[in-house]
Amino acid sequence: MKVAVFGLGYVGVVSAACLASRGADVWGVDIDPAKLDLVADGKSPVIEPGLDELVSDAVTRGALHATDRPATALEGADLSLVCVGTPSSPKGRADLSHVMGVVDDIGRGLRGMPSSGFHTLVVRSTVPPGTVDQVVTPALRALVRDGAGPEVATAMCPEFLREGSGVADFLDPPLTVIGTEEPRAAAAVSALLSFLDRPVHVVSTCTAEALKYACNAFHATKVSFVNELARVFRSLDIDTREVMDLFCQDTQLNISPRYLRPGFAFGGPCLPKDLRALLQLARANDVDVPVLEGTLASNELTMAEVVDRVIGGDHRTIALLGLSFKSDSDDLRESPNVQLAETLLGKGFDVRIHDPIVKPVRLIGTNRAYVQSWLPHLERLLHDTAFAALEGADLAIVSSCDGDMIDALVTIPPARIIDLTGRLGSRVESLAGYEGVGW
Repeated sequence: MKVAVFGLGYVGVVSAACLASRGADVWGVDIDPAKLDLVADGKSPVIEPGLDELVSDAVTRGALHATDRPATALEGADLSLVCVGTPSSPKGRADLSHVMGVVDDIGRGLRGMPSSGFHTLVVRSTVPPGTVDQVVTPALRALVRDGAGPEVATAMCPEFLREGSGVADFLDPPLTVIGTEEPRAAAAVSALLSFLDRPVHVVSTCTAEALKYACNAFHATKVSFVNELARVFRSLDIDTREVMDLFCQDTQLNISPRYLRPGFAFGGPCLPKDLRALLQLARANDVDVPVLEGTLASNELTMAEVVDRVIGGDHRTIALLGLSFKSDSDDLRESPNVQLAETLLGKGFDVRIHDPIVKPVRLIGTNRAYVQSWLPHLERLLHDTAFAALEGADLAIVSSCDGDMIDALVTIPPARIIDLTGRLGSRVESLAGYEGVGW
């Protein structure tokens, strides 16, 4: 395959050299003469372990070329990769001027080429969700259509390269994601990356764009999280390196997909109180921990958003399906669902509750004391079945995936359903009034 790589910075030159090393005919395009001269001489414009050797070998074999002429690189090319920067504007917005400049170069370069051809433009630059579909694709097609060029399609293929291990990351990626609505584009990118011998995830373009932001935001949060812990624990003469070495050995909860699904607020007898205790330790030792403080604030916003969505609607009779802080438990201590029920009751809504596990006569100790302080009339609000709770309700707020609840929702669906779990399945999600809390 012939591939044109636009931008010979870090992502571009790593991509170009690695693709050339695996059999592609790669043409790198850049406006910087210094970069072009280095590549033409078989040298990498960026410092990266193993990259000089790949560039030198590819140039020697005639598999890697450098040019400042887009039309030369695009002639007969199957794909073009957009690998230019998207720096922050003064207000933090992603600056797409370099991306759109390359799109313009590609569109104009494809003009006049055989209309029987097919070309895929692949964005590897990190761009906000919606950029490829709403900005790049219309601009490209308008340019090529005006010039009666080949049929074109677009895709987003996010890169996961770390400086210092970029070559290794390219050749052994954590995952391969192609975002596109075009089957032929997905097939072209899959063929280009087939040497990776990895499962290919073909998703919507917006999902692929959002994934890169999600990954980088999580990495940044992890760094700040552990550094905040280090500031707190250092004041207590604790070596946080040892703490985190043990922390990372837990691959069931800590380093795992657990707690990484969108849904409702966290609660229960452990997370809220332990986070508050850690924050108190920080305050007692004059340590600022904005990430940890923000976690509690963010949790409250999750709760407030659901309340605002309910208040903003016209439905006054609510079936709250699920009361404990997690399914298959009757623990109501600091359950966000208990707090949600109390808030809605206080705002004058008629709230009916069903939880398949919670039985007031079996509540004891602090569990019983907690619910009595928040919902002293719980027995009057509880219904024995989901069907009974839904009878006459025009809104259901669901935090349990119990099979009987799903059957009841499908049998007597209310006008509106707010799903707090994301696990109710297609039978419920296909109902007319369904909406997710974060999707």
